[in-house]
Amino acid sequence: MDMNTFFNDLQGKIHQAIENSPAKDIEKNVKSMMTQGFARLDLVTREEFDIQAQVLAKTRAKLDALELRVIELEARLNDSKTVNVGKAL
Repeated sequence: MDMNTFFNDLQGKIHQAIENSPAKDIEKNVKSMMTQGFARLDLVTREEFDIQAQVLAKTRAKLDALELRVIELEARLNDSKTVNVGKAL
């Protein structure tokens, strides 16, 4: 038996032993349990998170703009009240 054949046979036997070992079953069971656990946690993907973060940023910018607009309108309203009170006197 030459060395190449010996090592090929040895490699095949090791591969077969690993495939038939309980470690392979444990790996499959752990993966299955983790998948089920993650499914119950109701997690979102990174892509979904990033999209929602962008939506939130746009909403925040619109809210800030609207707050400034309200401040401007209130200032105008107060100015017009002051002018009208002055005319009444």
